[in-house]
Formats: sequence, structure tokens, C-alpha cells
Amino acid sequence: MGSGAGERGRAERRPGLFLFLLPLFCPALGEQIRYRIPEEMPKGSVVGNLAKDLGFSVQELPTRKLRVSSEKPYFTVSAESGDLLVSSRLDREEICGKNPTCALEFEAVAENPLNFYHVNVEIEDINDHTPKFTQNSFELQISESAQPGTRFILGSAHDADIGSNTLQSYQLSLSDHFSLTNKEKSDGSKYPELVLKTPLDREKQKSYHLTLTALDFGAPPLSSTAQIRVLVTDANDNAPVFSQDVYRVRLSENVYPGTTVLQVTATDQDEGVNAEITFSFSEASQITQFNLNSNTGEITVLNTLDFEEVKEYSIVLEARDGGGMIAQCTVEVEVIDENDNVPEVIFQSLPNLIMEDAELGTHIALLKVRDKDSKHNGEVTCKLEGDVPFKILTSSRNTYKLVTDAVLDREQNPEYNITITATDRGKPPLSSSSSITLHIGDVNDNAPVFSQPFYIVYVSENNPPGASISQVSASDPDLGPNGQVSYSIVASDLEPRELSSYVSVSAQSGVVFAQRAFDHEQLRSFELTLQARDHGSPALSANVSLRVLVNDRNDNAPRVLYPALGPDSSALFDMVPRAAEPGYLVTKVVAVDADSGHNAWLSYHVLQASEPGLFSLGLRTGEVRTARALGDRDAARQRLLVAVRDGGQPPLSATATLHLVFADSLQEVLPDITDRPEPSDPQAELQFYLVVALALISVLFLLAVILAIALRLRRSFSPAAWSCFQPGLCVKSGPVVPPNYSEGTLPYSYNLCVAHTGKTEFNFLKCSEQLSSGQDMLCGDTSGTLFPLCNSSELTSHQQAPPNTDWRFSQAQRPGTSGSQNGDDTGTWPNNQFDTEMLQAMILASASEAADGSSTLGGGAGTMGLSARYGPQFTLQHVPDYRQNVYIPGSNATLTNAAGKRDGKAPAGGNGNKKKSGKKEKK
Repeated sequence: MGSGAGERGRAERRPGLFLFLLPLFCPALGEQIRYRIPEEMPKGSVVGNLAKDLGFSVQELPTRKLRVSSEKPYFTVSAESGDLLVSSRLDREEICGKNPTCALEFEAVAENPLNFYHVNVEIEDINDHTPKFTQNSFELQISESAQPGTRFILGSAHDADIGSNTLQSYQLSLSDHFSLTNKEKSDGSKYPELVLKTPLDREKQKSYHLTLTALDFGAPPLSSTAQIRVLVTDANDNAPVFSQDVYRVRLSENVYPGTTVLQVTATDQDEGVNAEITFSFSEASQITQFNLNSNTGEITVLNTLDFEEVKEYSIVLEARDGGGMIAQCTVEVEVIDENDNVPEVIFQSLPNLIMEDAELGTHIALLKVRDKDSKHNGEVTCKLEGDVPFKILTSSRNTYKLVTDAVLDREQNPEYNITITATDRGKPPLSSSSSITLHIGDVNDNAPVFSQPFYIVYVSENNPPGASISQVSASDPDLGPNGQVSYSIVASDLEPRELSSYVSVSAQSGVVFAQRAFDHEQLRSFELTLQARDHGSPALSANVSLRVLVNDRNDNAPRVLYPALGPDSSALFDMVPRAAEPGYLVTKVVAVDADSGHNAWLSYHVLQASEPGLFSLGLRTGEVRTARALGDRDAARQRLLVAVRDGGQPPLSATATLHLVFADSLQEVLPDITDRPEPSDPQAELQFYLVVALALISVLFLLAVILAIALRLRRSFSPAAWSCFQPGLCVKSGPVVPPNYSEGTLPYSYNLCVAHTGKTEFNFLKCSEQLSSGQDMLCGDTSGTLFPLCNSSELTSHQQAPPNTDWRFSQAQRPGTSGSQNGDDTGTWPNNQFDTEMLQAMILASASEAADGSSTLGGGAGTMGLSARYGPQFTLQHVPDYRQNVYIPGSNATLTNAAGKRDGKAPAGGNGNKKKSGKKEKK
């Protein structure tokens, strides 16, 4: 074992010498790194510093991840120092058998970048096996008649070592009759032959004991012994003789058991029992593949032969005659290799994931091809099946590299099924396939892609704030964070300060929200640039344009530009020549609408006109033209109320009032403009009516309270206090209203009498007598009471004067809904119910005030002071003349100063074109 230790020391010095010569053999280093070590090194022994021999520094070891790739784990690499260490028992005889050279080849794999290095470790033999005989003792029979020089083959010994450590010679113990000769077979093995030196005499000595020693030349040498017992037999003159000393035969390994290998023959010149020959194997226990017929000498195959296990057999046969004489021969069987082993493909250093950005030629995997056959039967070629972006390169004998041959794209093919077929060159060739699945790792090589090249969104104005107006969507075929997309607004044609107050986008969903209500009139459209960005490193992004169009809604009413109001808010007048022909362009209503489209399509309509058939209005143009010539009975001043509607749904509108004056010159209309009283404010009138109504309600309430108190007092006091209210005090007289008045007169009068019984009675009196035009309808009491207490005798009947011939009203001048003219300031009777009721209320009020005697105003004769509002056409000749006692609230004229106007012409109601007439007349 000391020799073994010396070999280890020598092996440890050789890597140092190898590194010294490293610069001279750099090209060879790129191909293979070689080490030589003795067998049976302890586990953990250092073979060499593999990292240093490959040119790696200690700092690179953690990232390069240097490791060993082999079928059996004989070696490992230290992660700290990079030393190549022995990891399991190295028994050269178990690994390589009798092969003269024994080397272990494997690959060292380094990552970042991935590369493979071929390593060859030669295992040197040490003398760790002693030569051994198959038997501890042999028995040999030799006839006493044997001649000196006769040779006898002895049993041989076996040594598992090779070279000088294997069996080298045999030695025989000292003997006067025998000597030993060393013989060598064709395979190099040695066997001993015993040589007879002197004749034997059975009568002197019947047996001899010899010691046979087998020696090797190891350091130190090892040996073993066997005992030989030689028995001297009686004379058998002739020994058997084989026809050949050595028989050689070639046998295919695929022969079936029972196949005849050959038949040996031997002859013996003796006769009888001494000539009977039997055959046997010299070392029968070692022969397991063949069978020998002891009588015929035929050798047959007993078990299946395998060239890969044993390539040749050397068999020693013995022929023994009946007298015990033996002859030996050697049969050498050479096994012929057949292509009976399928090549194998073994993958080593297979990665879990291949990144899709791997460059062309990147090492992916290392694979080995193994075929146990020899020569051309063991020569293997590899082929990559299918159309895949990989190829295989020959690295060394039976070693291949799988590298990339094209650009990888995980989005198109996330994995590849790789099939490699190995085929030998035998006849017929054998092949096998091995498949693996390579998974492609994702890198951020795809930018997000929007589903549309651009987006156009239509949003109606006045939208609710926070509402979703659109959604953009982008896809990224990458995986994980590389495919997660977030959205943002990166640019806009809006002001940067205002952008956040208009829109926002959800980073996760891409939904675009309106942050405020849009106004089409202020902002009709705007454009955003949205960006979709993935979460890769580095991040990739894409932009898309989103155009927002704000749709118009009908939220703006038309605005009248003409007729405009004056600086003092007074309405303007337009002057029309009296001789204007039909179709004459009087004026034009001009209006605009801030909306657009159909919502701004304006139409013009007449809502109210003094003379409905006098003017025409263009539906779309707003032009006011005369529809006919001015008539004698048409008023000089006309008023048109025009509505301007848009085309929205629902439509919005505005109104404009046109004051038109028929005159031939400006001087003709100036006096009317100057004297014309300012129109009353409708709002003020409404407030006045409300106050009056409230006052009336209060008065009625007070009257009810007073009446209740009076009834209470009536029960408490004597009846004499109520004598003034006796029925006799109020005499029912005949009618006090003329009985034959037509429409427009007051057909009844009412007398209120308070009866003595405490009940209030209204007596509706029929008119039976006619009254004169100047007769009062009430009692001639000047005390101012509304219902004076008087006798019927105090009422004097007067004959009514004949009425004027023009007292009847025309159809247009009659009150109520039968008139065809609108109520306005032109002097005609109002057409609607409201104005009619107002007129009737004013007539009753005038009568009440006349009875009260507080009136200071008057009107024309027989007009009851109403001509100031309703014009000269309204006359009441049949009404009693109480102009001195009637006051009409809201009027600044007296009834007496209007007496001359009843039969006169109406004054001009307008002035020159587009002149002011006082305050603006509201709708």
C-alpha cells in the first residue's frame, strides 16, 4: 500500500506541472482538461483546482455555479474553492476491468454564461489485488514411464490488476524431478507448465508434494500459492494427443444457446482402456458460457454471449485416457460484435427555463450519446427532429451541445418539444429518440397595444360629473408584471392646470371619467393622449389619441337681438308708410341661439297681434311684412308679440314685442309719442290686484264679525233699536233700469234692504220704467252711503232720451269672447276673459265711487271714464251721467275732460320709425 501512497503524491504534483504548461496548450485546454489520479483515493480527496484551471477567479464562483455533469457521481466541485473532489470510491478494476487504460470523462458546467468544459480523469492502477488460484491444491497423475522433458499444464492464477501489478510469473518449490516453465496465452495471460526433469520410479516414491507460487511485480509485490500433489502411476506408454494445440474460432454474439462452437479431437496409440479418451475443461468452474461433451469433444453455447461483456474466451481442454495420461489444448473463442444495442441519448445540464432574448448560439443543454456496440456499430449520429429554433453541435466524441439557432419568441411559442434521434451505422442501423420540453421564459419585449388606433367619444353636454364617458383598452402579450398595463393621461390640448378638472382615467381599467359637466358652447371638443405602460423592467409604453366631442343639447333659449331696447329700457317703434303695399318689408326680428345644429334652427311665430291679418311673419327669416293695405278702420298703432322658438326637444323660446306706427312722416307721430301715458307695469298691476283681493277678504271677515256681534246685540236690546230697519222703510219700487237696452248695457240694478226680522235679503227688481240718461240709479242721498234708506216715493221716474244711432257696438267692440281683437292699448274691447272681468269690475267700482261722491275724474260723455283705456269706440250713452262722482283707480284723467273725444277720431298711436315711446312694454 505504500506504493499506492507514492502514486497519490505524484498525482498531486502533476496538476501543478500541467498549470505551468497551460499557456503552451491553451488550444488543447479549450477542448479537454486532463487529470491523472490513482485509484482508491479517499472520499473528499482533491483531484485539482478545476476553477483555476478553467481561468475562473474565486469571486466568480458564486455566479458561475461551476458543477460536474456525469452519469455517476464520482466527482464534485467545491463551491468555495473550485477544487475537483472525489465523491465516491474509485475502483479501477470495477470501472474499467482489464482495459489497459482507464479514464473517466465528464463535463464541467458553468453558468452566466452557460458553457461546457470537457474533463478527463485517468485512473491509475495500484497493486491492490493479489494473484489467486482457482483451487488451493491440484492433483496430477504422471506415469512412471514418462520421459524426461514431458510437460504438464498446471492450473493458473488470476490477478485483477494490470500492467506490472498483474500476475507476472510462477515459481515452483525446489525439486530434483520437476521444473517449471512460464507460458503466455494470446491475450497476454500467463500459465505454468510442469516439466519432468528425471525419470520417476513408482517403486521408490509413489507421490511428490510441490508448492506453486504466483507473483506480480507491484510495489510491493503480492503473491499466492497452491499445492500440487503428483501421483506416480503405472506405465501407460502413450498419452492422448490433440489434433491441434490451439483451436481458434470466431462466434457471433447473437448465436442461440445450443449452437455448436467446434469439436476437438484427440488420439491415443494405446489399446484398450488406455486408449479410451474423455474430454473435460481444465477449469470447469470458470466456464459458464459453454458446454463440453466429454465423449465427443463437441463444444456448444450454453448461455447467451455478449460482446459488450466478454469479447473473447480462452478455454483449456484436457483429454484423459483410461490409463490416466492427460493431454491439454487451448480453445480461443473470439466473439464477433453484432449491432444489437440501441444508441441512447442522455441529457445533462438541462435548464428549467430559457429566456426568450437568448442570443443565437446560446448553449442550452449538453447531451451524450452511448452505444455499447463497437466499431461502426457503435458510431452514432444525432439529428434534431422537427422545425425548431435549435440545433445540435458536436462537442467531442459522443458529446453534443444543444444551442439556439433562431430568435425565440415566447408569445408565439411558450414551449418547445425537442426530439433528438440517435442512429448508429450498423447493418441494419438502430436508432432511438429522446424528447424533452423546453420552457421559454418571458422578457419585456412587447409594448402594450391599444385595441383601436384612435378613439372618438361623443359626450352630451351637461353630463353628470364623475360619469364614465369612455374606456380604452390595451393588451400586452407578455406575462406577469411585463403584461400588466396601467393607464395615464400624458398630453392634452387643454391647459395643464385645467386638465385634471375636466377628465381623469382609471389606471387599472382605462375608464375615462368626466370630472365636470361639459358645456358645448364653451368647449366643443378636446383631445387627450393616453398612455398604456406595462410594469416590466425597463417599462414599455404606447400612446393613443382620444378625441372627445361634446354634443349639443338644447339648453340655451334664443336671444333676440332686434328689436332692441333703448338705453333707458324703452321699446323702439318702427314706422310704416300708410300707403304700404302688401308684402312691404316693415322690419325684421333678429335672434340668435348659442346652441348648434337643430337646436339653433330658429322659427318665428306671431303670438298676439292688434290686427291679426294685417301683417305676416317669415317662419325662418323673421321678416315682418304687410299682408294687406291699411284700412280706414285699422288703428294707426299696432302691436305684434313675436315668439322665437328653436328646433330642440323640448323647444325653448323667447318673445319680442314690435310696436308699429302707420305714419308718413316723423312729425306726425311725435305728438302721440310725447302725450302717450306710460304703460302700466303688469307686475305692479298684479300686485295691486292681490292687495285689493286681500283687503276684500279682510273686509268680508270684518263684516261677518260685525254681523255676528249685531245678532248678539239684537237678542240683548229692545226691538225699538231696530225700528229703522222695518220693512216699510224700504219700498219695493219698479225697475230703475231702462228695460229695452241691448248688449253692452247694465240690464239689472240691485236694491239691498235690511228687514226688521234681522235677515238680509237681496231683491232682484225687474225694470218696468224707463230712466233718462242723466238719472242716477241710486237714491239721491248725499250722505255717501252705498245703500241709502229711502222711500219709493222719493224715486222720480224720468223718461229716457232717445239713444244715439251709433251707440251699438260692432262685433269687434263688444265685450266678451265674441270680439275678434286682442285687448291692448289701441282702444278695442279686450278679447280675453281676464280683461273682460277687469272691465266689469272697474264699471262696478266706478258706480260705487259715483254713489260715494268721491270721484274727481271723468271721461267723455256717456263713456263712464273708460275711453282712456278702451278708446273712442266704447260709449255708454244709456248709462246715467255720474261723471262728476266717478273715480277710476289708476287713471290720471277725469270723465269731464274726455267728453269731446267720444265721437272724435283716435289719435295716432305711434311715432317715427324706431323711436322711444316710454317704458318698455313687457310681455
